[in-house]
Amino acid sequence: MSALEVPAQSPTALPAIALAGPTASGKTAGALALAAVLGRQGQPVEIVSVDSALVYRGMDIGTAKPTAHELAAVPHHLIDIRDPLQAYSAAEFVQDANRLMEEIRARGALPLLVGGTMLYFKALFDGIDDMPAANPDVRARLETQAREQGWPALHAELARVDPATAARLAPADSQRIQRALEVWHVSGKPLSSFHTTKSIADKADKTSTTALFSLEPDNRAWLHERIAQRFDAMLDAGLVDEVRTLRARGDLHPDLPSMRCVGYRQVWDELDFQAARAPGAPPNLAHLRERGIAATRQLAKRQITWLRSMPQRHAIACDQPHAVAALVQAVLQRLAQMKKATA
Repeated sequence: MSALEVPAQSPTALPAIALAGPTASGKTAGALALAAVLGRQGQPVEIVSVDSALVYRGMDIGTAKPTAHELAAVPHHLIDIRDPLQAYSAAEFVQDANRLMEEIRARGALPLLVGGTMLYFKALFDGIDDMPAANPDVRARLETQAREQGWPALHAELARVDPATAARLAPADSQRIQRALEVWHVSGKPLSSFHTTKSIADKADKTSTTALFSLEPDNRAWLHERIAQRFDAMLDAGLVDEVRTLRARGDLHPDLPSMRCVGYRQVWDELDFQAARAPGAPPNLAHLRERGIAATRQLAKRQITWLRSMPQRHAIACDQPHAVAALVQAVLQRLAQMKKATA
């Protein structure tokens, strides 16, 4: 058996592989390469997306959604499953992902969880308690307060009642600040208290059957350059027109989770600004580019912070030469170890 071979496993013994990383770190390329290697060895792979933006239909450019060719190369799940008007929670993701992993294993395939929504990974590995449902009255009250005082003021309020959650959120992260304060007002408990382990036994089972790998840069400047290049490519591909199409529906607004996605929020705000200042004028692409890249860098920073709180991960330096080959080698070695441990 060569170094790039892994023993065949029965469907019931198949583990799962999780591949995380900040935006623009090369997760899609790594996942497709891993699926290709395993496929050539007779082990089919199916990808489960762990991305809160890829769930939305009609949001392709700004989410860097896999191309039609990439989607055809490997079966993908949890992509294009929601209209942008609908929300999709971490609890729903956990339910869907667990169901999909069972179905994928039943087909004799290996589940490969790929994405950058770290709350989804944490909820899947550690479990998540049932949180209060959305409360329109509380949400409307918080939105009014935000318009009057600004989101940094609400972030400061969150820091007083839930410092753990506030510490991992940027002062302008309106969507998550609002949800955290909503949970506090409805339940009287901090959001961080719900992100707890449901069962030690269940957590141990998840940890033993799922290996987490992460693509992380040694040099943050490398990632910043990739982020800038990708945002430029999105603008060239028609991101502004994609947002215009979404706005033209008439039923979407910038406070929806879908429209708060990085890139979409900045384009929406720029179009609003131009419409108010000079109706019919094109957006200021230089200003939009600056804001979009800055927001994406902030997202990547938060993603890396989340990853560093996951001690079970196996980090691969994504900015080093042959990073994809190193990822494939590490995953195959881990699969062989897991197989041996369960033999």
